[in-house]
Amino acid sequence: MKMKMKKCRSCGEYTIQTTCPYCGGDVGEVYPPKYSPEDKYGKYRRLLKKQIKDQKGAG
Repeated sequence: MKMKMKKCRSCGEYTIQTTCPYCGGDVGEVYPPKYSPEDKYGKYRRLLKKQIKDQKGAG
């Protein structure tokens, strides 16, 4: 039996169970986003990551 991460469709919590242990809702499998060599949003992800790192260093 293969264990796959699942996400509750109601509350958004992650689990490996067949039903959500938090709210009892329906869960669905989580798939990673498709890889694209033309990463349109990579610039923004890197900028956000840098801003978060700077905030942690200042605080």
